[in-house]
Amino acid sequence: MTAALSCENLVKRYGDKTVVDHVGFRIDPGEAYGLLGPNGAGKTTTISMIVGLLRPDAGSVRVNGIDVAEDPVAAKRLVGYVPQEIALYPELSARENLRYFGRLYGIPRRRLTERIEEVLEAVGLTERGDDKVQTYSGGMKRRTNIGVALLHEPKLLILDEPTVGVDPQSRAAILDNVEQLVGDGMSLLYTSHYMEEVERVCTRVGIIDKGRVVADGTKRELVSELGGTDTVELVLDGDVEAAAEKLRVVEGVTEAVVTGQSSVRLLAVGGRHLLPGLLAAVSGVAQVTAVEVIEPDLEAAFLHLTGSTLRD
Repeated sequence: MTAALSCENLVKRYGDKTVVDHVGFRIDPGEAYGLLGPNGAGKTTTISMIVGLLRPDAGSVRVNGIDVAEDPVAAKRLVGYVPQEIALYPELSARENLRYFGRLYGIPRRRLTERIEEVLEAVGLTERGDDKVQTYSGGMKRRTNIGVALLHEPKLLILDEPTVGVDPQSRAAILDNVEQLVGDGMSLLYTSHYMEEVERVCTRVGIIDKGRVVADGTKRELVSELGGTDTVELVLDGDVEAAAEKLRVVEGVTEAVVTGQSSVRLLAVGGRHLLPGLLAAVSGVAQVTAVEVIEPDLEAAFLHLTGSTLRD
């Protein structure tokens, strides 16, 4: 199967500094792939090389089998790119912006008229299509930007931080649009500072840190890097120190720390399954009054792999 996007050993240097260091990943047709990394990790530089805005110092990019360096025009025809910054003419309406960019794409006039209406409906802006973009909310501008990227019916959609600076309602609308596009078979490369967006939209994730892809896989595969260890928070009524001593010897518990006058934090493999044993272990010295089991998630995996949170 020919990949919708294949990046191999991409390198970009500025002087003595290597900002992208042999980055490689692939996106299959119809797959939604999230590229996550802290600020300065190399995400936007990587995307700039993928869409042909920057020439890599080494490595290759192929879109649907077409090498971007060898045939950039053919490769770019297959890509819809939505940058972080709004790329629209504010004094024009959404419909006028779409018509302008459609002509740049070389879409035939009759097909362009049809396509504009299809795109406005897809991004939920049919009723506001004749209003000037400068009157739009941040979310509506973002949705119009996505519409421009969809006009020429690309095989691959690239969204770089598509919900930055938008209100919660507009953010939800954008995510609904993206989910619909992926559901209809669009291949997607998605970057975001919001972990929950990537978890919602993407089936596979690459984590990039200091210019390198340090992990690549499904959410389940990345979380398994943590070894399946859960955090169990217990609130106790009784002798907390004695309870912690008893909890430390329960099979599956790797750590038990007293965190307050009435609380203990455990690290345990399969925390939910251990609950009956934990309750039995403290019987006689304390009574458990509250329990919270915190299972590993993508945020925890990201922190484990990069040493920072996504918004750092």
